[in-house]
Amino acid sequence: MADVRVEPYREITFDADGDVNTRQREQLAELDVTDLVMFAHGWNSNRAVATRMYDRFYAPFPGLLADSPGVRLGYAGIVWPSMRFADEPIPDFERSAAADAYGGPALDQQTRQALTEAFPGRERIVERLTELLDERPEERAAFDEFGRLVAQLTGRPAGDTTTTVHASDMESEEELPQMLHDDTLTVCQGFAVALAETGAEPATQSLALGGGLKKAWNGAKELLRQATYYEMKRRAGTVGRRGLGPLIGQLARSSPSTRVHLVGHSQGARLVAFALRGLPDGVRNVKSVTLLQGSFSHYAFAERLPHATRRGGALRGMQRRVDGPVVACYSRHDTALGVIYPLASRLAGDSSGLAGLGSKWGAMGYDGIKAVPDTPVLTLAKALRDGVPGSGCVNVDAAAVVRRGGAPTGAHSDILHAELARVVVAAGRMAG
Repeated sequence: MADVRVEPYREITFDADGDVNTRQREQLAELDVTDLVMFAHGWNSNRAVATRMYDRFYAPFPGLLADSPGVRLGYAGIVWPSMRFADEPIPDFERSAAADAYGGPALDQQTRQALTEAFPGRERIVERLTELLDERPEERAAFDEFGRLVAQLTGRPAGDTTTTVHASDMESEEELPQMLHDDTLTVCQGFAVALAETGAEPATQSLALGGGLKKAWNGAKELLRQATYYEMKRRAGTVGRRGLGPLIGQLARSSPSTRVHLVGHSQGARLVAFALRGLPDGVRNVKSVTLLQGSFSHYAFAERLPHATRRGGALRGMQRRVDGPVVACYSRHDTALGVIYPLASRLAGDSSGLAGLGSKWGAMGYDGIKAVPDTPVLTLAKALRDGVPGSGCVNVDAAAVVRRGGAPTGAHSDILHAELARVVVAAGRMAG
């Protein structure tokens, strides 16, 4: 692949239901390697951005393994149907015009195109959403209309017979996030306040009726962003469980000596983690999992949820399917996960107050894996100096390098660091 300069590199494409490109699967099985690193991009990427990210992230690996002659490393880039809001900056990539103009509610052309590709057949809905965000009418009825349109965009219309989402792919069994059932104006006002906290919007004195409805439209844009995020979250779980997991099982049969190392960023971290649910019984070729700024619940691996002790996390016990460690790299500089994610998660499935958002609704990429006993917490420096434990869940505080980025996502995409590549090598025990 000309887009990614390391060799041998293969691309693996899945559709929204987890079906894999069969020719690509065959090409992957033909690799003569001892170790295979498979990287899944996040929800906010298109293929071009994803392959550039893979190229940059994989670049240090040959040098890191130069003294390990027994290791023949192969590389794979997982491409799945997500979408990208063009106004979110990515550190180390040139800023788009949309990112430079962040703060206005209007949808740029790139994002409108991405929405119509992610939700085919709903072009008119995207057009009307764009009109409302441009006009910013100061009427409750306009917000009600906006909420209905977002639900129609991301929901399944009558007569749609496509595969439904398996409950195990989600932390909640809601078909649509609760934020799309609640009062739209109230939800938009909540998002507007959260955006002000991230620095994306000026602080607003009042968002009450009759005083701040213009500002609430900034929150409306975030409602649209988070509703599409929720749909990508469902897709990530489905692609992991139904697509990547079985593919790894096939690799175990066709290439039994190949050690597989899974890496995922953001929703891609969710994808590779949920692949563990899809592994066939007895498959033990996954030797490490590295989750970079994982955009899913920090209680995912918990045997019991602290706030619901009769239930466990969606991935409870799945770390035991890995013949090695599950490493969660996280950063307090990730405002997408530290501020917006908890609010969106609460709005997706609960109508209670905002108290305790950081604990009940927290994201793994902000504060690591929670409620799994004996999970060590390492600084990045310690992990690179001493390595990581050989099994179980491991937290690595990567804030020393994952620290750059603009509003509203902060350092969420600041993952292109040789230090993080070294964490993957250490987790997989690849270096001699």
